[in-house]
Amino acid sequence: MTTTILITDPLAEEGLAILRKEKQLKVEVKAGLTPEQLKSAVGACEAWIVRSGTKVTKDLIQRADQLRVIGRAGIGLDNVDIDAATQRGVIVMNSPAGNIISTAEHAMSLMLALARNIAQANASVRQGEWKRSKFTGVELFGKVLGVVGLGRIGTEVVRRAQPFGMKAIAFDPHLTEDRARSLEVRLVALDELLKTADYITFHTPLTDETRHMIGEREVKILKKGVRLINCARGGILDEAAVAQGIEQGIIGGVALDVFEEEPPKDCPLLKYDNVIATPHLGASTEEAQVNVSVDIALQVRDALLGRGVRNAVNFPCLDPEVYKRIEPYLRLAEKIGSFQGQLSDGPIQQVRITYAGEVAAYQTSPITIALIKGLLTPTLGETVNYVNASVIAKERGIRIVESKAEDIEHFTNAIKLEVESEQQTSQIVGGLFARGEPRIVRINEFAVDAIPSGYMILTSNVDRPGMIGEIGMILGDHKINIAGMTFGREAPGKRAIMLLNVDQAISPEIQKQIRKAKHVLGVRVIKL
Repeated sequence: MTTTILITDPLAEEGLAILRKEKQLKVEVKAGLTPEQLKSAVGACEAWIVRSGTKVTKDLIQRADQLRVIGRAGIGLDNVDIDAATQRGVIVMNSPAGNIISTAEHAMSLMLALARNIAQANASVRQGEWKRSKFTGVELFGKVLGVVGLGRIGTEVVRRAQPFGMKAIAFDPHLTEDRARSLEVRLVALDELLKTADYITFHTPLTDETRHMIGEREVKILKKGVRLINCARGGILDEAAVAQGIEQGIIGGVALDVFEEEPPKDCPLLKYDNVIATPHLGASTEEAQVNVSVDIALQVRDALLGRGVRNAVNFPCLDPEVYKRIEPYLRLAEKIGSFQGQLSDGPIQQVRITYAGEVAAYQTSPITIALIKGLLTPTLGETVNYVNASVIAKERGIRIVESKAEDIEHFTNAIKLEVESEQQTSQIVGGLFARGEPRIVRINEFAVDAIPSGYMILTSNVDRPGMIGEIGMILGDHKINIAGMTFGREAPGKRAIMLLNVDQAISPEIQKQIRKAKHVLGVRVIKL
């Protein structure tokens, strides 16, 4: 019996050859299908390989009755409904390492092109002009390079910029000082980077935290004449705000490989002469195309033939029976990790995980991986998966310590996560309730009973009468329904926290209103 692999985007021949070599595998290449044609094509496939051109929607996944694996040749998974795949038990995997060098080199190319007005000068000469003075550029030597996101791609950009004589600074909430020093990079807060850097390059995934991280406020504090390079994800830059920065003479140039809408239709930046644009070419080298094709072909082949699962973003590599038993704990661990990851301030230095009760009897390493994945995902997004979470934590200098105990603060079946950063040490305790439902039962010194799901609002406040009503009124005025509520306090009249489950996202404006409420000390919005 053969296993069918459907490929609906172009894949390099080297990758196709790996799959066709296996007699058990049947390869069907059907690139360029319409959405209607996809509906019938996916019905019989057990694996589906795509790039960025195919939208793998919930409807298509539900139609693919035999589907076991979705492979994305490349890193981005914006076009794959991971939740729908997980609900159907379909493994989703990407190939995150194949285009690291090509993207780093493209960022450097754009940086050099900005510095020397390459694109503009080229267009001028082709029009028969010879205006040398018009295109006087600047040198990279001695300039400050600001890197937002010092992961693998950001690190490679730094390594290429340093021989040009550039001084690198970086903003990365999950990178330790030791790791930064080893790269000869100085870690700084985002605002300091914006005020200091002559060039800023972005290498972070698009998450709720990074969307429009360069907006109106940030543009106002940029160093005058700064040049921005974005080869990461469209949406990191607020294109309208950056356009205003150009109009006001704050921003000296912008190079974009990615846009909020692709292809861009009404991008306000494209009307400026000091803006360079390329059509999402970061991974478009012959070498990168081969690398990601070979990587995903090997991964899909091995998953289908029972040789192991690698780079899965929604599935730990476990025996099916073991996975079935510990799956509730994997969900709990990832939830409390993600919760803590959205609360942490500053680079994480150490993570201490304690297991108690039934969970302590299992092999806990997969659960630890799920927790670390959850912890890093709010900042690093789709670049973190069950396979590389521990590696990324190590690369960033994060020390992970596991232990087991008979109970955790009177809870006999629980997981405690303690995170130590340069600014603070905080802890979360989670447990399983009826039918394996995850709960958060402690946040630092506060006992709570919270369902870690969906949109959540965490407030710290002084314990005073009327707090619940005041915040409830603010949410009610904005037609936001409260689905769940829990409280914790030190003692009557002392410090307290309130944790609310709400039915929809909370805008920054609403957060400001809550923050201004009497006796409120702080507000965080969590998305799980």
